[in-house]
Amino acid sequence: MPKAWEATSEHLLRELAPQVLGAVARRFRDFVSAEDAVQEAMVAAFEQWPRVGIPDNPRGWLIQVASRRMIDQLRSEMARRQRETTVAREAETMAPTVDIESEMDPDDTLILLFMCGHPALTASSAIALTLRVVGGLTTAEIANAFLVPEATMAQRISRAKQSIKSSGVPFRLPAPQERAERLPVVLHVLYLIFSEGYVSTVGVHLQRIDLAREAIRLTRCAKTLLPNDPEVAGLLALMLLTDARRTARTGSNEELIPLTKQDRTLWDQGEMSEGIELLTAALSNGSVGQYQLQAAIAAVHDEAARVEDTDWSQILALYELLKRVSPNPIFALNHAIAAAMVHGPLKGLELLRTLDDDTRLSGHYRLDAVRAHLLEMAGDHESAVKHYRIAAGRTTSIPEQNYLMTQAARLGDTKAQRGETTAAFF
Repeated sequence: MPKAWEATSEHLLRELAPQVLGAVARRFRDFVSAEDAVQEAMVAAFEQWPRVGIPDNPRGWLIQVASRRMIDQLRSEMARRQRETTVAREAETMAPTVDIESEMDPDDTLILLFMCGHPALTASSAIALTLRVVGGLTTAEIANAFLVPEATMAQRISRAKQSIKSSGVPFRLPAPQERAERLPVVLHVLYLIFSEGYVSTVGVHLQRIDLAREAIRLTRCAKTLLPNDPEVAGLLALMLLTDARRTARTGSNEELIPLTKQDRTLWDQGEMSEGIELLTAALSNGSVGQYQLQAAIAAVHDEAARVEDTDWSQILALYELLKRVSPNPIFALNHAIAAAMVHGPLKGLELLRTLDDDTRLSGHYRLDAVRAHLLEMAGDHESAVKHYRIAAGRTTSIPEQNYLMTQAARLGDTKAQRGETTAAFF
């Protein structure tokens, strides 16, 4: 299979997967079996499309193939129960027609999000399952987001599927009260999908624009569904204010460009304006949540025309409030950086030491990367090089790995020029 065609088809199938799953699950009212049927349809597409070409209506093609798989399964199951006549009649009425596309509900993917947030699941299991079936993330990527081993995450997703199956959750948009109960899980899933799209944790690409755009699209859908919820607006604002920097984040060879080195004239002014407008309206409601606070931090960065103009005191205050609203080790890491920018690197390093015993960060590259950055600020280049290299060895993102090794090499070269290196031969 040609590499270019393979990349195109993978992108298309990833984009269509949640839409097709939503349509099939809604029709047959069996989420777990529908997911298996859609996976089989995806495999069939990957095998057939290189030979016969991508169909004019790829989504309809996938729905038809997956539906046939479901009908075959229904017939087989019902045959074992000696009800062949009944199932044949039902199967015929459910069989896909040429007008299958007209049956598509544009909110099927959003329904999937709310369905996976069902109270039959724990919050962590619901988020993991939704990232897998709606976001299309691999088990390894989801494990990275949760800071847990891949095997642990695989078991969690498997248990979540079984819980959905045994609970008999109907495929429909929940009633308003149910939406409110499930909303925190839905928003967290959208946040994680966007995060993986903005900084991919695995592979050769720093960004996965398809994931980031899908997260923004779905959050817009949620905003339409819940127009007065300040956290929905806050999350959409956060995504837009962050995504506005996307073009400036990578160089010509897709190398990582940190925030302090970015060409700010490349930032998307339209996304920034929309994000600030959304945030301003959300904050006026008086109820402030974690997504609004993160959006406010992003806004402070975006509003600085130069890196020197960044209001780090305001960012530090926002992180201190964010840590109280939503205790999170990654927020604590960012708080340490903000504290270092306001009070000096030694203060930041002191705060980092309080995180050394946090099992969620044990062995995670971000802790070493932040420590290396603060050690460099403090002038301890030898220790900074050490931690840059440790961080590079722990990340599974090639662009981040290259960036961290470049930082280590840069400091090593500086030391050599000052005559501070120790000859390895003596």
